[in-house]
Amino acid sequence: MSKGRSDGSQKKRVVASICVVTIFLGFLYVYGGSIFGSQNSGSSALQYGSKSLQRLGSSYLGGDDDTDAKQDESSSFGGDEVVPKSFPVCDDRHSELIPCLDRHLIYQMRMKLDLSLMEHYERHCPSAERKFNCLIPPPPGYKVPIKWPHSRDEVWKANIPHTHLAKEKSDQNWMVVKGEKIVFPGGGTHFHYGADKYIAAIANMLNFSNDNLNDEGRLRTVLDVGCGVASFGAYLLSSDIIAMSLAPNDVHQNQIQFALERGIPAYLGVLGTKRLPYPSRSFELAHCSRCRIDWLQRDGILLLELDRLLRPGGYFAYSSPEAYAQDEEDLRIWKEMSDLVGRMCWRIASKKNQTVIWQKPLTNDCYRDREPGTRPPLCQSDDDPDAVWGVNMEACITPYSEHDNEVKGSGLAPWPARLTSPPPRLADFGYSNDMFEKDTELWQRRVEKYWNLLSPKIKSNTIRNIMDMKANMGSFAAALRGKDVWVMNVVPQDGLNTLKLIYDRGLIGSTHDWCEGYSTYPRTYDLLHAWTVFSDLEKKDCSPEDLLIEMDRLLRPTGFIIFHDKQPVVDLIKKYLTALHWEVVATTESSSESDQDGDEVVFIIQKKLWFTAESLRDTE
Repeated sequence: MSKGRSDGSQKKRVVASICVVTIFLGFLYVYGGSIFGSQNSGSSALQYGSKSLQRLGSSYLGGDDDTDAKQDESSSFGGDEVVPKSFPVCDDRHSELIPCLDRHLIYQMRMKLDLSLMEHYERHCPSAERKFNCLIPPPPGYKVPIKWPHSRDEVWKANIPHTHLAKEKSDQNWMVVKGEKIVFPGGGTHFHYGADKYIAAIANMLNFSNDNLNDEGRLRTVLDVGCGVASFGAYLLSSDIIAMSLAPNDVHQNQIQFALERGIPAYLGVLGTKRLPYPSRSFELAHCSRCRIDWLQRDGILLLELDRLLRPGGYFAYSSPEAYAQDEEDLRIWKEMSDLVGRMCWRIASKKNQTVIWQKPLTNDCYRDREPGTRPPLCQSDDDPDAVWGVNMEACITPYSEHDNEVKGSGLAPWPARLTSPPPRLADFGYSNDMFEKDTELWQRRVEKYWNLLSPKIKSNTIRNIMDMKANMGSFAAALRGKDVWVMNVVPQDGLNTLKLIYDRGLIGSTHDWCEGYSTYPRTYDLLHAWTVFSDLEKKDCSPEDLLIEMDRLLRPTGFIIFHDKQPVVDLIKKYLTALHWEVVATTESSSESDQDGDEVVFIIQKKLWFTAESLRDTE
């Protein structure tokens, strides 16, 4: 009996072991196949955004200690890297993921944020173990975007399948759904009959010649706060005015995504507790059309942030009921706001119908003439008005430097001469006019070379939205003046803060840390320019693989990346082409005409258009 019971137990153990092994092998077949399978044929990873993706590739390269060690080695240039043949694909629900503006992350982390201060719309980046580290698929039915200038007025509905704004703003002509397209009639909250007429009206209020808001080239850069779908900025472009259209990812979700899909410069941001990522004295005009901002809060701190950003003599155009309505609450707000801006030394330049335009002073004289103890106070002398990355706003007035006070203005040439004229703030960096002019000429040659390399793949309207990931003085963007494109000039936050030179040239941009996700939607840019960005990354404690995935997120399908860097960097990037679904367009040594290029290489790729199996099924 004893022997019989032993044999039965042994058989049961064998059967149980076989079942466990069978289940395990089945799991590997189903789960591993979706990770290792050909992504080009439409298969995708089942896992997305999990904590097991602590380091890129750890979950599908085994995740053991040896693999993690090898993966860490791959973060340096050169050496023996373990390179994945494929990356996981994010769940389709994450086709619009913005890593540092992800509300789900805020909920998961249980962050204690002050909603009244808009902290929940500010940047909160995931820690390494919470990064998604997966490729973001386009939505079902995605099409290559409509080309500029037609895109100003219409986009494919499948690319941004959100129509709630068309219903919510149907009386304001923001957007209209027509078949497979979303059409933009050019309306806005306070300009239902068209942004072009509204813009001409503002110019007329300021007595600018021919009702042209560019004022013969003197007004070039604009900040449009609470921009909606950016029709105001869209219609400024024909007047040689470029606007930074700004809005948060709030209840009007996707408004910035619509703006960028249309080919209009835009950025996800909010007037909350942190300074906006732009230097002082960047804009000739700030604009708010019913932007739903409480300008009186916290001693006027948000108006003071606009004051920091406006140039000497700059304007704030404010279209809102407070400017014209006669009910008790609107009159109270108008009185308190008028009192605040008066103490800030702003004066009314014009007031008509629904709009008031205030003007900032040209000099410090008014500030000096205020009664002692007047609030808001002047900022402390050691405050750097150009320090913006993660810097808290201050409820104080930024006075002008002695130089700016003496010249009584910004000293800028009218547009387009200011693009190639040495900016007055060059001296802040010890740069000479000769250095500036040589830099401008150098990038003119480089851009001509880039376009020659791209020419087999592009037409005159192929590229519209461009990002220069390390813009220096903005000469790359300046060299594109003759093309129908716009450039987001990014200045890394840990380098020379040359962004003020870029704005002085009549261009736009932002400060950023490339160890983090950029504040924009996926599929935003047609072309990324990465000049020595990865070489700089070597000096920082962040992963080049993470940055490659972020660049893929930013890039539209069929878009291009120009890598201009050292050979080891290019060699590393080449190893990830298959996993990223990128293909080589051109590679060449940099021009020997300039010693500045040294051993740098130009390497250009194009992103393929691919879908997950789920997306293809949804499309069918």
